Amino acid sequence: MAVLPRLVCASSFMLVVWAGFCSAVCVEVPSETEAVQGTHMKLLCISCMKREEVTATTVVEWFYRPEGGKDEPIYEYRKTNHEFPGRFSGRLQWNGSKDMQDVSITVLNVTLNDSGIYTCNITREFEFEIHRPLFTSSRLIHLTVVEEAGEDFTSVISEIMMYILLVFLTLWLLIEMVYCYRKVSKAEEAAQENATDYLAIPSENKENCAVPVEE
Repeated sequence: MAVLPRLVCASSFMLVVWAGFCSAVCVEVPSETEAVQGTHMKLLCISCMKREEVTATTVVEWFYRPEGGKDEPIYEYRKTNHEFPGRFSGRLQWNGSKDMQDVSITVLNVTLNDSGIYTCNITREFEFEIHRPLFTSSRLIHLTVVEEAGEDFTSVISEIMMYILLVFLTLWLLIEMVYCYRKVSKAEEAAQENATDYLAIPSENKENCAVPVEE
């Protein structure tokens, strides 16, 4: 039942990727906010730069804050990757791009205790000839970890629409088949009636039915 939503999601993803390659435009897509226990969760953090701003030194800092707690550093990228010791030790993976517009990380083997607020801080120092301006930006991700994946409401609607479409197409096909069958039957009946009427005509009348040929 979940095949259609997966195909739709896959098609949408491929369309976004294709559009990105064709237009060469960075798109700041928000991260997903729900993860399933025991899976890998990518915390998406994208900070786009203009083409004339590509030359820059970028520093990325990731923080985690549990419910009712304080921010604690968990990961840092400053020319090299650095993972802070703590609850995420050995479970964080860098997924950033070479141009440092995508500075995402992945949490491996997510647990229920990983629910909370993740902060992605990006600091850029642009390398212009006259000055070196500094810009900062932040992304917040409110992550909720669940024990089992629940069926998405959009998936349910997609499945319902799929079955409605199948029923409609089946009925339309049956109607077309009945219509064509009746049309062919009427044509055969008409041909049989014409043949019967022709055979019932006396021989001398059949000769008179012939169309005279003009010389």
